[in-house]
Amino acid sequence: MELGSRERREEKTVKYDNNKSNTLSSSAASNMNPNKCERRKKTMAQYSADAGLLAEFEQSTDSGKSFNYSRSVINAPQSVPEEKITAYLSRIQRGGLIQPFGCMLAIEEPTFKIIGHSENCFDFLSLSDLFESKQLNGLIGVDARVLFSPASGVSLAKAITSREISLLNPILVRCRSNQKPFNAILHRIDVGVVIDLEPARLGDPALSLAGAVQSQKLAVRAISRLQSLPGGDIGVLCDAVVEDVQKLTGYDRVMVYKFHEDEHGEVVSEIRRSDLEPYLGVHYPATDIPQAARFLFKQNRVRMICDCNANSVRVIQSEELKQPLCLVNSTLRSPHECHKQYMTNMGSLASLVLAVIINDNDSMKLWGLVVCHHTSPRYIPFPLRHACEFLMQALGLQLQMELQLASQLAEKKILRVQTLLCDMLLRDAPFGIVTQSPSIMDLVKCDGAAMYYGGRCWLLGITPTESQVKDIAEWLLKNHADSTGLSTDSLADAGYTGASLLGEAVCGMATARLTSKDFLFWFRSHTAKEVKWGGAMHHPDDKDDGPQMHPRSSFKTFLEVAKSKSLPWEIMEINAIHSLQIIMRDSFQNIEDSGPKSMVCSQQNNSEIQGLNEISSVACEMVRLIETASAPIFGVDSAGFINGWNAKIAELTGLQANEAMGKSLLNEVILEDSRGVAENLISRALQGKEDKNIEIKLRKFGKRQQYSVLYIMVNACTSRDYTNNVIGVCFVGQDITPEKVVMDKFVRLQEDYKAIIQSLNPLIPPIFASDENACCSEWNAAMEKLTGWMRNETIGKLLPGEIFGGLCQLKGQDTLTKFMILLYRVISGHDTEKFPFGFFDRKGTYMEVLLMANKRTDDTGKIIGCFCFLQTMQASGNKQDSGEHLSKFKELAYIRQEMKNPLNGIRFIHKLLESTAVSEDQKQLLETSDACEKQIMSVIENMDVGSIEEGSMELDMEEFLLGNVIDAVFSQVMILLKEMNLQLLHEVPDDVRTLYLFGDQVRLQLVLSDFFRITAHYAPTPNGWVEIKVSPLRLIREGDEFVHLQIRMTHPGQGLPSALIQDIFEEGRHCTTQEGIGLYLSCKLLNMMNGEVHYVREQDKCNFLIDLEFRTRKTKDKT
Repeated sequence: MELGSRERREEKTVKYDNNKSNTLSSSAASNMNPNKCERRKKTMAQYSADAGLLAEFEQSTDSGKSFNYSRSVINAPQSVPEEKITAYLSRIQRGGLIQPFGCMLAIEEPTFKIIGHSENCFDFLSLSDLFESKQLNGLIGVDARVLFSPASGVSLAKAITSREISLLNPILVRCRSNQKPFNAILHRIDVGVVIDLEPARLGDPALSLAGAVQSQKLAVRAISRLQSLPGGDIGVLCDAVVEDVQKLTGYDRVMVYKFHEDEHGEVVSEIRRSDLEPYLGVHYPATDIPQAARFLFKQNRVRMICDCNANSVRVIQSEELKQPLCLVNSTLRSPHECHKQYMTNMGSLASLVLAVIINDNDSMKLWGLVVCHHTSPRYIPFPLRHACEFLMQALGLQLQMELQLASQLAEKKILRVQTLLCDMLLRDAPFGIVTQSPSIMDLVKCDGAAMYYGGRCWLLGITPTESQVKDIAEWLLKNHADSTGLSTDSLADAGYTGASLLGEAVCGMATARLTSKDFLFWFRSHTAKEVKWGGAMHHPDDKDDGPQMHPRSSFKTFLEVAKSKSLPWEIMEINAIHSLQIIMRDSFQNIEDSGPKSMVCSQQNNSEIQGLNEISSVACEMVRLIETASAPIFGVDSAGFINGWNAKIAELTGLQANEAMGKSLLNEVILEDSRGVAENLISRALQGKEDKNIEIKLRKFGKRQQYSVLYIMVNACTSRDYTNNVIGVCFVGQDITPEKVVMDKFVRLQEDYKAIIQSLNPLIPPIFASDENACCSEWNAAMEKLTGWMRNETIGKLLPGEIFGGLCQLKGQDTLTKFMILLYRVISGHDTEKFPFGFFDRKGTYMEVLLMANKRTDDTGKIIGCFCFLQTMQASGNKQDSGEHLSKFKELAYIRQEMKNPLNGIRFIHKLLESTAVSEDQKQLLETSDACEKQIMSVIENMDVGSIEEGSMELDMEEFLLGNVIDAVFSQVMILLKEMNLQLLHEVPDDVRTLYLFGDQVRLQLVLSDFFRITAHYAPTPNGWVEIKVSPLRLIREGDEFVHLQIRMTHPGQGLPSALIQDIFEEGRHCTTQEGIGLYLSCKLLNMMNGEVHYVREQDKCNFLIDLEFRTRKTKDKT
């Protein structure tokens, strides 16, 4: 088949913002990110619009009038009666119709009594003879097993006892009358189990065991290709997916649809038969794929329509049922007439739709769809559809990594522009950010920008006129006087009365207030300007398609709506604007105090300087910029001797400029293991070849240095004189020492982790093996003991699905997917790492193991399967060894858990350090960061779990300031609080913060952060809160002064799970979670510090009450 060309399109985000405006206050992100309540409101509004459109379509069908799709979308009603929405949802989810390529039964558990069936069951299952012989009067109430062969009945009965019934699909069954084979696909509903029966074409290779395995292998091969693609381009990923799905399924057209933030969609990748019209680049309104349908795609991720012209089959159900049967997860569910009409207008008779799901803040998000169309009826067997679903799960994981990478790259780009703009402010404030390059237009994506300062305007790109900008500034001062900025994708929707005069060139705007009357502006044109679709050129008039439901009319409708909107302002962009605003605020305040007129006059005078004076000024400015730059900059002459050394590199190394000049960079400053790299850099630069992002290590000079080695990521560039001769090398660097130190700690921890895991290998580990079709070929005695399933019960069964997922049940589909990827990759000859795996044994006990897989080959080197080894605690035969292994496991789990809190603290402090310029604050933050780092070192190097449990650990007693401990504890939960949208309430009096106490500061900090983190973790979200209150009581005992501290940590809601509370407080209990292990050991540490903790549930909130006593400074002074 000849396929049309494919091309990647730049990703665009289009948002219809129903809110009139979003204002910026102290936290831009919090104001710009709609909470769940607002999102739910927008979703319900979309449900209302969908229901209105469906009702109008059905009315036009009943009345015979034509349905004008474009007009209905643009003029959609603002509200729809509740009964219409209810009818709409019922029609979508409980329509009572199925497609005719199979039949359906609904049964009651566990009796198998039929409570519903499709009308075509009699033909598919050949039941006419049974009715003629009066063995059956009707199917309602009949035991469904009598319709199938005895062996098939046993298989179905066994299947419905499974917790995860879907993992066993499909089940091959035969009808009793003529032994006709079917694929039975089961799923549970509110009143029982639905059994979809699709005729099994036994001649089809895809339906054999080897064919099913081959489908999975093809999917794994496609997944391997996805994982091998270079990162940083989602378009390449989508192109690869449409190719692979087309090869697997053979459809005429395969597309990737992406959903934007405002729910509208876009075709971002396409592969098609060459004679078909291209849809690449088409945008369509959110109503084209209704909210109810999107909800269904999250539940049932594969949707096949074999023939949209085929007549639907009615479902008959028991009169005892109160509502129609739920068909959400049925593979046979019939499409709505509206969707059938759309497909017919496109010339597509069959389709296959695959949902692309990603994780979004611990919840599922429908990122988009992979949609397949065919111009003739087409059926895809279930094993092949399952392989495609498998591929989509892997795509979702890969896509999520790409989105995270794209976000990180965008943040880095914004940070670089911010840094350049700040440097410009130092040289030419405030005009440099609008008169030089880069300018404020480079900070975020926009069509134009402006600065309104001191009554004057500076305009860049496509903007309103100067008088219009002044009018907008006056409108902001009048209507948004209390806000520090505003962002909107529609000035008209935001309430600006002059929006109509701006035309289509300016629709969206973001602002940042600089002073009481001065602003920065960014402008965007309407969205339609950004949109291009190759298919539109084939139908320039579109006279006949407007009323019809068709991609062209959808695109036309979208453009009509988009002309009044701009691209939305993303959270990252608003944060960038807000950060720049904070950085500039002090600078502009100084300018406002001294008067802008003098700045304008000075600028005009400077512009008149010509010739040599101008060159001299620029040279001096460059020298000053280098000297005061926040990045380390240094240089060497052609012989390698230092001839440039700015203040930042002097600060980092401890080597002052007057001492550095003339030293050999290679022999006296660069560490020996970096000399080869540095020598190569210098050699290449002297030849005119410049290198970027090269890591080198420098010596530290002086005694008071935090780190003994300085890690610098440098760019090396050639230095030339005025005649363009090479005279040396200049290095511009970035200090990465803190990151390297933390990374080295993690590397060491990872090596320790691997060593611990490797020491857990028992003498005879549990072993199983597979053949080339992933069927079990070996199952040793240790596996029998571990799982409870005997060798004769597993040999010959399919490992993914029948054994793991059937006999040994799994927690979910994701576990099965990852296991299948591992297994088939090894069978395909790829190497794999150790894989964490979990399953339920025969008794229902959950087993957690590490799985290692190695390929099996015959004497010719051909791969014939794989060997799998499990590492598990239960495999040890020696009680003493088992106890040692358990102790090691506890220690490892504890270290991994406790690393998270201080590391989050360091991350939070470093983020603050990057955006603040107040030296007093920096000092305090650095002290907090230092406390967190000490906590990490204590956990990694000095933590003996055994001595903690025994109460014999020696505490490090020293004087400490209680306020430093409290600040460190707060910093370690700030990121979690922000992610969960929780408010922090605290009551810590100043006289408590200034207390100097004697005790183990690091371990106190560790214990408090552990309990406060778990308090926040189980607080309800969003708009929840956590509170910490510290109450002191001074005591005199035998002439010594003590302070009794009661620390109350409170959160609303139901509180911690009972199992976790038992892990924390029950002595001798085997902890089941990492959280339980960490908190149990924290209780032990607290007891060693003469403290205790209680967990108290009240009516609407729960508290940790921690009591501690410490000696004060006065006590030590006496001694």
